[in-house]
Amino acid sequence: MDMTSIFGRLSDRFIFRRSRVASAAPPPKGQDRPGKPPAQPSGPRVRSVLSARSVAGQVFLWQLVLVVLFAAAAGVALVLQARHSTTQEARRLSLGVAQTFARAPGTVDAMKSADPTAVLQPRAEDTRKLTGVDFVVAIDPRGYRWTHPDPDLIGEHVFALRKEAAAGRPFTQDFEGSLGLAVESTVPVFDTGGRKMVGLVSVGVTVENVNAVVRSQMPILLGSVGGALALVTGGTALVSRRLRRQTHGLGPAEMTRMYEHHDAVLHAVREGVLIIGGDGRLLLANDEARRLLALPADAEQRHVTDLGLEAGTAELLVSGRAATDEVHLAGDRLLAVNIRPVDQHGGKRGSVATLRDTTELQALAGRAAVARERLRLLYEAGVRIGTSLDVVRTAEELAEVAVPRFADLATVYLQDPVLEGDEPVGPSPEMRRAAVHSAKGAWPLFPVGELIRFVPGNPVAVSVQQGRPVLAADLTASHGWRAQDPERARRILDSGLHSLITVPLQARGVVLGMVNFWRGERDAFEEEDLAFAEELAARAAVAIDNARRYTREHALAVTLQRSLLPRSLPEQSAVEVAHRYLPARAGVGGDWFDVIPLPGARVALVVGDVVGHGLHAAATMGRLRTAVRTFASLDLPPDELIRHLDEFVTRVDNEGSDGEGITGATCLYAVYDPVAGLCSLARSGHPEPALVHPDGTVEQLPVPVSPPLGLGGGLPFEKADFTLSEGSRLVLYTDGLIEDRNRDIDTGLAKLHDALTGPGRTPEETCHAVLDALLPARPSDDIALLVAQSRLLDPSQVADWDIPGDPAAVSGIRAQVSRRLEEWGLEELAFSTELVISELVTNAIRYGTAPRRLRILRDGTSLICEITDGSSTSPHLRRAADTDEGGRGLFLVAQFTQRWGTRYLARGKVIWTEQSLHSTTTEPDADMADALLDQWGDADW
Repeated sequence: MDMTSIFGRLSDRFIFRRSRVASAAPPPKGQDRPGKPPAQPSGPRVRSVLSARSVAGQVFLWQLVLVVLFAAAAGVALVLQARHSTTQEARRLSLGVAQTFARAPGTVDAMKSADPTAVLQPRAEDTRKLTGVDFVVAIDPRGYRWTHPDPDLIGEHVFALRKEAAAGRPFTQDFEGSLGLAVESTVPVFDTGGRKMVGLVSVGVTVENVNAVVRSQMPILLGSVGGALALVTGGTALVSRRLRRQTHGLGPAEMTRMYEHHDAVLHAVREGVLIIGGDGRLLLANDEARRLLALPADAEQRHVTDLGLEAGTAELLVSGRAATDEVHLAGDRLLAVNIRPVDQHGGKRGSVATLRDTTELQALAGRAAVARERLRLLYEAGVRIGTSLDVVRTAEELAEVAVPRFADLATVYLQDPVLEGDEPVGPSPEMRRAAVHSAKGAWPLFPVGELIRFVPGNPVAVSVQQGRPVLAADLTASHGWRAQDPERARRILDSGLHSLITVPLQARGVVLGMVNFWRGERDAFEEEDLAFAEELAARAAVAIDNARRYTREHALAVTLQRSLLPRSLPEQSAVEVAHRYLPARAGVGGDWFDVIPLPGARVALVVGDVVGHGLHAAATMGRLRTAVRTFASLDLPPDELIRHLDEFVTRVDNEGSDGEGITGATCLYAVYDPVAGLCSLARSGHPEPALVHPDGTVEQLPVPVSPPLGLGGGLPFEKADFTLSEGSRLVLYTDGLIEDRNRDIDTGLAKLHDALTGPGRTPEETCHAVLDALLPARPSDDIALLVAQSRLLDPSQVADWDIPGDPAAVSGIRAQVSRRLEEWGLEELAFSTELVISELVTNAIRYGTAPRRLRILRDGTSLICEITDGSSTSPHLRRAADTDEGGRGLFLVAQFTQRWGTRYLARGKVIWTEQSLHSTTTEPDADMADALLDQWGDADW
C-alpha cells in the first residue's frame, strides 16, 4: 500500500500532535494531547445521540435524510399519478364528445348551410351541458368559429389549421387555461362522400384539481413518516449505547500503546514521512526523512523554508497541493515526492509527504530510455532504409539513419561488383566509398566515389577478415587505423573525431561492404554499442543486397530489351520514319515498334505492347517481334498476319507450364504501298492510329478493332484500306502515350490531336511536339511512338507490260525492258535484268495462267521486277539431276539478284526480284556457270 495513503489516514492524530521537543507549541483547541486518554462525553444522552461529531449522530442524520427523501418522493409520486389519471380521463372525454358531435345527424348539413351558427349553436350548448365539458366549438375550415359558449366570440378566427387537421386526422392537445390544465380535442367533419372537409369540432375539458386526492392520502403518508422517524431515533439510541459499551474499556495505557505502535511503524519504514502544518511548519519527520533530507535535530516546529532544503523541494512541501512522484534533487540524491493535503475537523489544513530515494532507479531508467531509443532507431531503419532499390541511395539512407542519434558521422564502403549489381566473389579489403553523412560540416575524409585499399591493420581490413565488428574506442591508440594515411589521420583527429566502430555489411554470408560509425562530439563508443551497430548494419545489408539484385535484374532486362528492339531502321524509300521509345520509371516493359521492308518497294509498320514490366515482358516482346517479322517475310496481308499472331500467342499460352503466358499483348500492323499510296491496317486490342493530312488536319483512322492477342477465340480479323496523300504522317503509338493515372484516355487523345495539328512538320518534329505535350513527369507505362511520312513513286519510275501467252513474245518484252533501263540510266543492269526477265516470263507463259503481267520499279535503292500470273503454284529451288534437261533457271535468277520470292494475291501470285542500284552484278565465268548449272534447277510449278 502507498505510504501516502497509510499516513493520510493517520493525519488526524499526527498533524497537530505535540512535538517531541521541549519547545513544542500547544495543540490546537479541541484536540487532546498525545498519550492522554480521550475526554469522557458530558451532557444528556440525547445530546450524545444527536451530536454530529459522534458516529451515532452521523448515522441518525443520514437516516433522517433518507426518511425525508422517501416521504417527498412518495408525495410527488402520488401527485403525479393522480394528475396523470385525471388528464387521461379528460382526453378520452373531450375526444369522444368531439367525435360524437361531428358524426351526429345533421351536423354536415348544418355546416354546409347558409347560416351554420343558427343551427349548430343550440346543439353545441345542449351537448356541453349534457356532457359536462367546458366548451363545444364548431369551426369552419378557415379557422373561424360558428359556435362558442360566449356568443360574443362567435365569428372570430382562432387558429391556423395544424398539419393533422389539414390531413383530415383528429388531434388532442393539452394547454394551461385560466382554470388550470385543460385538454382540447379537434375532429374534422367531412361531407357524405368523405372527400371534402366542411368544418371542425373542438371540445375542451378542464382537468380536475388533484388536491382532493392528495389531501385524502396525506394523513397516511405523514403517519408513515412519523413512524419511520420514531424507528430511526430508537435505532440510533441503541447503536450509540452499544458503541459506548464497546469502547468503555479503552484506557490511557491502551491509547498510549496504540500511539507507540504508530510511532514504531512511522520510523521503521524505508520511506521518508513528513507531516506539515497549514502554516508551513514541520510537525513530524521520521528517521528516513531526516536521513534523505539531512534535516537538523531541531527541524520539527520550524518552517520548511528554514531547513536548508533545495528551493524547489521546499516550495513544493509548503504549496499544499497534491503531488505524485515528482522528482527533486536533494544533494546527490533524486527523491520522488508524494504529497496529499489533509484537514483536521475544524482545524487548520495540513499535508502529509512521503519521500523515496530513486537515484538507482533513475540510472536504470536512463539505460532503459537508451534501449528504447535504440529500438525506435532500429524500427526507423527498417522503414527508411531500402525505399529506392538503388544501391548507392540505400547506403546513403543507412548513413542518414545513424546520424546523429547514434554517431556524429557515418561512412559506407561497398565493393565494386555490388555497385554494378553483381555478387562479390569474396571479402576484399579494396572498397569504394559510397556514402558519407555527418551532423555538421565536412570532415577530412576520403571523398565519395574514391576506391580505397585498406592496409592489413586498419579496422576495416580486420573486420573484413574476421567478419565481425571492430571497436576502436580511442583512435589515438589505434596504430592500424593511423597507418592507413598518417597525414589524413592527424587531420581527422584534429577535427575532433576520436572513436570508431567498423561493422561488415553481410547478407547471405557474403560481405558486401563496410560501415564506419564515428563519434567526435559525444562520449566514446563502448562495448555495449557493438551489438546495436551490428544489428543496424545487418538490416541495412539486407536492403543493399535487395537493391543489388534489383540492379542486376534491371540491367539484364534493359540489355535484353535493347537487344530485342531495332537498333537502327532499315533503308527503304516508301516512308520517312522517326521513332521514340521511353521505358517507364517502374522498369523495363514490353512495348516495341518495327519497320520491315517488303517486296515491291512496300514497307510494314508495326507497334505492339505487352502488359507488365521486367524480364518476362521484355522476353515476350522479343518473341512477338520475331513472330511478326517471320509472318511479314511471308508477305501476308495485315489481317492474316494478325490472325497468325493471335494463334501463335494462344498456342504459347496453352503450352506454358509455369503460368507465365503472354495473354494481354496488343499489336497494330500496317502495310504501305508507295506505288498506289495505299495503306492497309489491322489491329488487335491496340489504340487507333492517327493520320495527319498534308494540310495539318488530324483524324483517327477507323481501323476495325479485335480483342487482344490470345483472346480472339477464333473470331475473324478485319483490315482497313486507306489511300494516303504524299506527305501524310501516319502516327502509331502505344497506350502509355495517351493513358496515365492522372488523366483518362479521352483527355489524352484530345492532347494528342492538339499536338499533331499543324502542317509542314517533319516526323522528328512531330515526335518532339507529341512528347512535349503528353509525356508525364513520372511515366507509369512504357511509351512507343512511330511517325511515318508517306512518299509516292513517280509514275516515271514504274513501267508495266501485259504478257501474252506466246513464248515468241519474250524477246520483244526483253527489248522493251532494255530500252526502259536505258531511259533510267541503268544500262549496267541490262544484261542481268534481261536474263532474269527471260527466265521468269518464260516460266509464267509455260506454267502460269492468264492474266500475266510484268512490272518493273525503280526506287532509290533497288530495281524491282514483278511477274504476275493467275496460278497459285510457287516455284522453289531444287538440285537438278544429271539427266534433267532443265530446272536451273531459278538458280540463275538467284545468282543475278539480291533477293527473290513469291507473294500471293487474292487470285494468283507475284514472283519478284530485287537488284541493288549501288552494286553491279557481272556475268559469272563459263566454268563456274557450268558447274553451278549442273547442280541446281527450278522447282515444279
